[in-house]
Amino acid sequence: MGIVVQKFGGSSVADLEKLLQVSKHIIKEYEKGNKIIVVVSAQGKTTDRLVAEAKEITNNPNKRELDVLTSVGEQITISKLSMLLNKLGYKAISMTGWQIPIITTKEHGNAKIKYINKDKINKLLDDNYIVIIAGFQGIDEDSEITTLGRGGSDTTAVALAATLKADKCEIYTDVDGVFSSDPRIVKNVKKLDMLSYDEMLELASMGAKVLHNRCVEIGKKYDIPILVKSTFEEESQGTIVETSSLESHVISGIAKDNNISRITIMGLENVVGKTYQVFKLLADNNINVDIIVQSFGENVNKNLSFTVKNNDLEEAMRILNENINVINAKEILYFKDLSKISVIRSWYNKYSWSSF
Repeated sequence: MGIVVQKFGGSSVADLEKLLQVSKHIIKEYEKGNKIIVVVSAQGKTTDRLVAEAKEITNNPNKRELDVLTSVGEQITISKLSMLLNKLGYKAISMTGWQIPIITTKEHGNAKIKYINKDKINKLLDDNYIVIIAGFQGIDEDSEITTLGRGGSDTTAVALAATLKADKCEIYTDVDGVFSSDPRIVKNVKKLDMLSYDEMLELASMGAKVLHNRCVEIGKKYDIPILVKSTFEEESQGTIVETSSLESHVISGIAKDNNISRITIMGLENVVGKTYQVFKLLADNNINVDIIVQSFGENVNKNLSFTVKNNDLEEAMRILNENINVINAKEILYFKDLSKISVIRSWYNKYSWSSF
């Protein structure tokens, strides 16, 4: 028997009834003789509520303090689930990201995992504990609390699986695997039994909310099979994400993202290195840019358009406006609350096409 990592999202742990359902999945694997690590998210909409409470104080909360606040949600879940499993007669213990510790980079709100100290976890597993770990969080090398960004609990789970050389990583959610489109929006969708890492990464990057894109990157790098399945369907077979097969789908799926803003920089000087200068300013401030379009006028200037997430728009505009003279642009415009539809096409698992 080996090590199994199980991750349960916010909808799976929202209340006591659902925590009882979660405990059945955990106990089932534990009774097989496996060593079990459980990673959980905050219950229901807890993180949204905490962010909203912060914004009652200020529309631009300090990122360090916001990490301290939002990391509380997962801590509540791990303690409740550990209490429940102990009540049911199983040895369980809860661990925060900083108790392990999970060491991350310093970017508050979007930190990346550098390494995980596995000594304490291995000792607890050897003592037959079910180890319940808070997802989404860690500490940097200055012992500051950090968070990994929305969906970061998936990344915590797969990173733990890679660190501990787990046999498998199961991601439990409220749908029975990965579908060709969102079954809550589109009728007659097809459930996909298998996806390659590249296909899943494209879907995640283009707005599908089944898996955090960084967790798929880790799974691919360390060859960790990721099984996505339903918490609430006992016979759920789910979708396996693993190394691609020779024959794959022509169209793997369609993803929609309603959390998109477009920024257009008008009158940008058309010289070598100017576009790089713009994107370096954003990258240095951890602003991710997606679709990029350039248009050229009759003179030497060009217009540069690109998309960012809605929650990065305010910070991106601040950075660009503060540096408008540095990049030598005439005007910076933005359009908020756009949607992006992406069609994920497989051809040797390399290509995708997307548009608004």
